[in-house]
Amino acid sequence: MKISVVTAVYNRVATVGEAMASVQAQAHSDLEHIVQDGGSTDGTLDEVARLSDHTTRLVSERDNGIYDAINRGISRATGDVIGLMHSDDAFAHDEVLAQVAERFADPAIMGVYGDLQYVAADNPDRVVRHWKSGEYRPDLLARGWMPPHPTLYLRRQIFDQYGLYDTSFSIAADYDAMLRYLTQGHIKLAYIPQVLVKMRLGGESNRSLERIARKSREDYRAIRKNGVGGFGTLAAKNFSKLTQFLVKDTTKQ
Repeated sequence: MKISVVTAVYNRVATVGEAMASVQAQAHSDLEHIVQDGGSTDGTLDEVARLSDHTTRLVSERDNGIYDAINRGISRATGDVIGLMHSDDAFAHDEVLAQVAERFADPAIMGVYGDLQYVAADNPDRVVRHWKSGEYRPDLLARGWMPPHPTLYLRRQIFDQYGLYDTSFSIAADYDAMLRYLTQGHIKLAYIPQVLVKMRLGGESNRSLERIARKSREDYRAIRKNGVGGFGTLAAKNFSKLTQFLVKDTTKQ
């Protein structure tokens, strides 16, 4: 099973190397790393070129934001299964994609996800939040549940049938897309109960109060657009994040 890992990157010379090394260290060998650069000017392209191997597929071109870049990357992907690796994230261990592929051996499974850790931007060994997602049930969507987006892998036909990311969302297109796949596609998910990805804090959705407010507005639009609830769903989604600061991981790192 060929897995495509898509990385959208723009001026991330300090972290893109770690993301690339994380992909290249995976025990699952049938993979490609689609690097979609937005025209970086800080040395990112030199770093990608220096670290590229036979799995790397780099294109650098101007885009219209992160979701447009991700869409371009997915469109270039040739794998049976597609997932994302943000340019400042890393896999939690080198068996992640092997475990993902194992779950997809069941043809009824359309998506695979796991748990996520948020780590300090300046120290990826310091865990700030632990997102234990748990098993999916459709009724959980109305309570604000979603799979951690950086851990989610989908069969390519899901994108073909239900579309890519809606670029009218500047921050919450991932949430909108996941709700769309789950409500329109009624897809069957498999849960891996361990941390799959470590994500640095300071991303697009949480870097300022203004961005947090915009994220809530866009989350609400996604909730209404996909018919899973209203303000109660949004409140439950935000409230659930509080427990992530308290839960400690006891699974394989």
